Amino acid sequence: MSPSRVCASALLPVALAALVLLAGCKPRTSEAPHSFAYVTNSGSNRVTVIDLGTLKVTASLATGNNPTGVTASPARDEVYVVNTDSATVTVIDATTNRIAGNIPVGRQPYSISVTGDGKRGWVANAGSNTVTALDLESHRALATIAVGHQPGVARVSPDGLFVAVANHADNTLTILDGAGLKVLATIAVCQSPDSLVVLPDGSKAVAGCSGSRQVAVVNLKTTQVESLLHVGGTPVDLAMKPDGGEIFVSNYEAQTISAVGPYTGEVSESFLAGDHPVRGLVSQDNGTLYVSNFNSNNVAVFDAATRKLITTVTVGTRPDALALSPSETMLLVANSGSGDVSILRLDKRRDKKVQAPPPRLFMMLPTGERPSQIAVKTATKAN
Repeated sequence: MSPSRVCASALLPVALAALVLLAGCKPRTSEAPHSFAYVTNSGSNRVTVIDLGTLKVTASLATGNNPTGVTASPARDEVYVVNTDSATVTVIDATTNRIAGNIPVGRQPYSISVTGDGKRGWVANAGSNTVTALDLESHRALATIAVGHQPGVARVSPDGLFVAVANHADNTLTILDGAGLKVLATIAVCQSPDSLVVLPDGSKAVAGCSGSRQVAVVNLKTTQVESLLHVGGTPVDLAMKPDGGEIFVSNYEAQTISAVGPYTGEVSESFLAGDHPVRGLVSQDNGTLYVSNFNSNNVAVFDAATRKLITTVTVGTRPDALALSPSETMLLVANSGSGDVSILRLDKRRDKKVQAPPPRLFMMLPTGERPSQIAVKTATKAN
């Protein structure tokens, strides 16, 4: 299928998955040169590379089998792709958008977490009950550490001192010494911890437990559970404000979002999202919350402070992963059912007295089968 494009002025609320490029409509963006989006396609074993300046697919890279997680280095011109069925991490050189190597890890990895200096990565291996520590400067494994049963996700603090690991099958969190590469503690939290974030100051980890409809707040220094909070049915995702002051929990079965204060240990409120909210994302100014509704085939946009719904935008089928472009003038949505990425236009106004138009669908680009995750990266130097 050829790429589908359309100018925002020509959009109609029907047949959005079959948009056609209109004559004379040329996308223009304000992204910095050499800014790209990397989309893992778990059904086609490839990563689609989208140029965010031209909004064109510039590469389709063969990785390992079932690529799922993808993370851009915060400090290096590299992007890391986790291949669940190959038990490897593929390294992409962001200056050339070519594969620079593959690093073996454990069985059934799903994601990678990278320290703020870009030197070390952490991969939870659900099939081997271990976590692999990676030296990202030399592209090799440093250590393999035994943790709990079926660790689905590991998250490292920005300073690299602590790593939290959610062990899905034994209802625990393992806390690792990031420098010493050893286990500090394994503590009981709540049933089936699946999602996990670490606060920007590295003080706490917050785990979402789909089995018990709870969120656990854990102090990383004392390795103690500080709060155990009840949210809605099947919390599947934690969208943290960049300042760490609030976390929005996507309650998949309850059709709601719960607002959790990790420092206050309270659920301030819950509000309706859409049909099966699956992923959330907060803008860098902490002001806007985006939620992908898996069964509604849309993205809901909220004022993060007032919880007021700003708009809903129809996208492709079964929208899942979300990513903002580096300038935050676009929102990218991976549509796992229709095999494409929706690009929403997010207009900004220099004059704060003039209200910007609400987010709207700008175009859709085909990727591969079952797009899973999106990472964005602006390389510091081009090839």
